[in-house]
Amino acid sequence: MAGIVISGIGIYTPPEAITNEELVDSFNAYVKKFNEEHKNEIEAQKIEPLQESSAEFIAKASGVKNRYVMNKSGILDINRMYPDIPERPNEEMSIQCEMALPAIKEALDNAGKTSEDVDAVIVSCANMQRAYPAISIEIQDALGINGFAFDMLVACSSATFGMQTGIDSIKAGTAECVVMVSPDIMTGHVNFCDRDSHFIFGDACTAVVIEKKDTCKTDTAFEILGSKLQTKFSSNVRNNFGFLNRADESGIGKPDKLFKQNGRKVFKEVVPFVAEHITGHLDELNFKIEDMKRLWLHQANQNMNRLISTKVLGREPEPEETPIILDEYANTVSCGCLIAFKKYQDDFEIGEKGVISSFGAGYSVGSIIVEKIKI
Repeated sequence: MAGIVISGIGIYTPPEAITNEELVDSFNAYVKKFNEEHKNEIEAQKIEPLQESSAEFIAKASGVKNRYVMNKSGILDINRMYPDIPERPNEEMSIQCEMALPAIKEALDNAGKTSEDVDAVIVSCANMQRAYPAISIEIQDALGINGFAFDMLVACSSATFGMQTGIDSIKAGTAECVVMVSPDIMTGHVNFCDRDSHFIFGDACTAVVIEKKDTCKTDTAFEILGSKLQTKFSSNVRNNFGFLNRADESGIGKPDKLFKQNGRKVFKEVVPFVAEHITGHLDELNFKIEDMKRLWLHQANQNMNRLISTKVLGREPEPEETPIILDEYANTVSCGCLIAFKKYQDDFEIGEKGVISSFGAGYSVGSIIVEKIKI
């Protein structure tokens, strides 16, 4: 893997934010309205009444205190309870392309690169707003990049899987410089009427520049020492939305067409899966966990991250060893580990190492081991 580096990273943060308090006020108003409208059915025990939530419950259950979103008004409208994002004419730039461009620009600026230096664009995220033409090709066109582009979906693990694909392209000689970008609008697939999951997600976009060390123009970079992917099928995190939905009208609009999970099983099964993956990857490369200064983990749940870190480290982690950004951003699906990486790398000295790891639906897990080097 020697000779391939991460030379730049960028983040796009949506302009609107929703605090736990705002979300709970809206949700509880919806609950009251729903229970009043269905009073007779509830009294006849045909359906269960909805239960109110609290900001304290959300923070304790997840660590989330705030989230950035592409549209706030629609989510908080108790007569709507989902984002209000109008469709755009084909002649206009798509919203995911619009999110991607500032993140890529920041990443290219960090890397000292221009669009002319890029050979490939990979869009890797949890959800695409259309089937084709590829969002990546639209981004490629908007930036004036030659070469090739394609989309891929791996839910919350999309970042590391996309990075691995970029690494493989460079190793194969089909590209020397790859931009991997993850424009995720997860709020479009959140059930904001569900007490157990309405608070989990936010929107964001991250972009990374991956290239040969020989072409790197920055003074320092993070060399990729190893990358590893792993998958194991599970339906405990699932979204059944797809192009075949129209072929069975009875399922249209059902809750399973949005994000749905069995939280307890996910917690119980994913924690050891991820911990064993990371420790196994380190063993394969003859590294000890003591060699790693930091774990930049997917930002799904504060308690989950703490337990994974404890299993990997063999002790309770210090806050700086496994930084948390989900208190501000919530779960940004594919973007979380790279937001953490971007915001918590400035204190790295030459020769210090860390692990970028994402995990999620599939189940899927990926780990990228990096070392800060002088170019």
